[in-house]
Amino acid sequence: MPVRLKGIRVERSRQFGDVYLARALWRGTGLEDLCERLLPAGKERIAWAKMAAVLVAARFCEPSSELHIAEDWYRRTALADLLQLDDEQVNKDRLYRGLDHLLVHKAALEAHLSRRCGELFAVQNEVLLYDVTSTYFEGLAEANPLAQRGYSRDHRPDCKQVCIALVVTFDGFPLGYEVFAGNTHDSRTLQTIVATMEARHGMLGRVWITDRGMASADNLAWLRQTGRRYIIGAPKSELRKFGSVLAAADGWRTVHEGVEVKLAHYPETGETAILCRSADRRSKEKAMHDKFSRRIEAALQRLAVRIARSRKRLDPAPVNRQIGRILQQNQRAAARFTVALEPDGCPAGFRLHVACNASFDDWAALSEGAYLLRSNIGDWSDQQLWKAYIQLTQAEAAFRIQKDQLKVRPIWHQHAERVQAHILVCFLAFVLWKSLEMWQQRAGLGNSPRTVLEELARIQSHDVVLPTATHGQIRLRCVTQPDAAQAALLDRLGIVLPKRMRLEESQRPALAISA
Repeated sequence: MPVRLKGIRVERSRQFGDVYLARALWRGTGLEDLCERLLPAGKERIAWAKMAAVLVAARFCEPSSELHIAEDWYRRTALADLLQLDDEQVNKDRLYRGLDHLLVHKAALEAHLSRRCGELFAVQNEVLLYDVTSTYFEGLAEANPLAQRGYSRDHRPDCKQVCIALVVTFDGFPLGYEVFAGNTHDSRTLQTIVATMEARHGMLGRVWITDRGMASADNLAWLRQTGRRYIIGAPKSELRKFGSVLAAADGWRTVHEGVEVKLAHYPETGETAILCRSADRRSKEKAMHDKFSRRIEAALQRLAVRIARSRKRLDPAPVNRQIGRILQQNQRAAARFTVALEPDGCPAGFRLHVACNASFDDWAALSEGAYLLRSNIGDWSDQQLWKAYIQLTQAEAAFRIQKDQLKVRPIWHQHAERVQAHILVCFLAFVLWKSLEMWQQRAGLGNSPRTVLEELARIQSHDVVLPTATHGQIRLRCVTQPDAAQAALLDRLGIVLPKRMRLEESQRPALAISA
C-alpha cells in the first residue's frame, strides 16, 4: 500500500509514562479491583470506579483541582486511552460526584490496604506510628462544622482548618486516618484513633508510638488500663523528675552515633522512662538559648539607656509591659533573667535592674540535648525502644509528602463531605506514592518518587497519521521509544511499555511487583 511521505504527520501528543505508572500502581495495590467491587456499574453512564482512578491518578501525577483536571490535565494525558474514557466524559460535576461515591467506602479501602501492603512489601503492622497535623481552608467554610480555627502547623492562624490524624506502619506505609475539628487538641484524638484502627486492623500485639502532644494523664491511664502497649514522648518539663538520674555519669549507653540512652522508672506507675541525649540536639538547643539570651540582653540594654536618658518622671506600667513583651518574644531564654524596676533618684524615678539566674544556666547545661520517652513495654532493650520512637519521623515525612508533593493544602471545598473526600483522595495518592518509593528501594533506585515521575512523564503517546494513495489514511497510536536512561529505569522497575495501542482498546499496564 503506497504511503504519501509528504503527508505523514504526528497528532494528539499526550503524556503517557507518568499516568501509565500511576495506573500500574493503582492496579498493583489492588485498588482498581476493589473499587470495581465497591462501586459496581449501574445506570450511570460512566462507572464511578473509573472516576476514582482519574481522581487519584491526577492527585498522584499533577495535584490540582477537579476543575483543572477536567479542563486541562486530563486532555493532556493518555488516561483516556488507558481507561477508555473520552475527554468530554470527564467533567467537574462528574468528578465531584465521584468524590461523593468514593467517600462512602473509606473503611473498606483502609482494611484492604492493611492486607495488601503486607502481601506486596512484607510490611508488618504490629507497631503503629501516629501523628496529627492540620490543613487550612481558602474561604469561610461556613457549611463545614469541622472547619475551626486552632493551632496551625501551616502558620495560617487567619484561616479555618481541620486536623488530620494519620496512622502509618513502622516502615511508613499508610494504614488509615481520621479527620477532626480544627480546634481539637492532639491529646483528644488518641482514644478515638486507637479504638478505630484496632477495630479495623485488630488489637493483638499492637504497639502505639506517638509524640508528647498525646501524653495527657487521661490518655496514659486509659492506655494502661486497657492493656495497650505504647512508647510516647514526654513533655520536656518531666525531665526535672529525673534530674539526678540525668546528672549521674553512669548507666548511659550509646545506641546511635551521637545519641546516648539511659533507662529509669516512674515510681508511681512503674512505666519505663527512657532518658535520651543527643549531641546534635545539644548544639542546636544551646545555640537557640544563646541567640535568645543575646536578644533579651540587647533589648534590655536599649530600654535601660532610654530610662537613664529620660528627663521626666516615667510611668512604670508601660515600661513593665515592654519588659513583658521582650521576654515573651524570646521565651526560650526568658527564665534566665530576673528583671525589676528599682527606685532611683534619677529623673525617671527608677532604673532597670537585670540579674541572671544561675539555676537556669545549671539546668540548661544538664538538659540541653536531652529528651524523655515513657513506655509500658518491659521486654524491649533501651536501643529497641529508642529506635522504635525515632521511626515516628515516618509519620512526619508522610505529612510533608501530602502537603508538599500531593497538595492536600489548601482545601478549596466548602462542604464537609467534599472535604472528607478530598482528604481520602490525597490519602490514596499517598498510598501510590509510598508504594512507588518502596518499589524503588527494592530495585535499588533510591527513594524519590517525584524524580521517577518527572522522568517517565517525558514519555509520550502520539497518533502517527500515514496518508495512502489508495485507502485514505492509516492512524497508528504509538508510544515514544524510551531513551537509554528511561529504558534502564523501566527495566529496574520491571515495567514494560506497549509500543502501540489499538484505538478502540487500551492495553493494561504490566506491573512487576511481587510479594
